[in-house]
Amino acid sequence: QATLAESGGGSVQAGGSLRLSCLITGDSWRTQFMAWFRQAPGKEREGVAALRPSIMDVYYDDSVKGRFTVSRDKAKNTMSLQMNNLKPEDTATYYCAAGSVWEGWSNERSYDYWGQGTQVTVSS
Repeated sequence: QATLAESGGGSVQAGGSLRLSCLITGDSWRTQFMAWFRQAPGKEREGVAALRPSIMDVYYDDSVKGRFTVSRDKAKNTMSLQMNNLKPEDTATYYCAAGSVWEGWSNERSYDYWGQGTQVTVSS
């Protein structure tokens, strides 16, 4: 069993920055890859970014490329999402996720463990 907990959400103006963190505890062997998803009101949850450390691969949704950076601190069992040049359309609840059976980075079926989510609000 693994447990994920997000932190770092908040409210910023457009153009601002936030850094989200996800602490992963428990059976780390169950977390071969990790990702950030988000869900805006009235919309489906979507993949934002993912890490696959075993092959040193990183994935981003086109909407955040060049603005968001996902990283991992293995020693601290944390994954972070640095979000720069935030836009109002980035407003959503952000979730971290972890899994061990790959079915594509943005496929929710790849992920067995999810955090509770943290709210990010970007005002224009």
